[in-house]
Amino acid sequence: MKTGFGWIETGGKRYLHDIVIHTDGSITKRKKKLSKTLKEEYGHTPLSGEELVDLLREKPAVVYIGTGQYGSLPLTPDVAGLLAPFVAVVKPTPEILPLLKQDIARFVAVLHVTC
Repeated sequence: MKTGFGWIETGGKRYLHDIVIHTDGSITKRKKKLSKTLKEEYGHTPLSGEELVDLLREKPAVVYIGTGQYGSLPLTPDVAGLLAPFVAVVKPTPEILPLLKQDIARFVAVLHVTC
């Protein structure tokens, strides 16, 4: 896995948008639209609890949140409450990638590729 501003590579494929890695290893585009209404309040589309609810139903052992190349992705206050029952790792995306390579537990990862 590799990342740079505006992209992430995994499994030999380059993505030019935020991605979610699911517990089954599948990769989907982050559903940013669910948080779009909060963009003006945060100055950037944050990661909101609304985005996480469905992902947490996958019952991951660990939840990774990659907060972008410089760690600037804002998280709404409800995210902390949703993550409380899980082992959660919130760090800039480049710091998350090595952890994903080493993890053998069921995990979900939300990876932001800019800011």
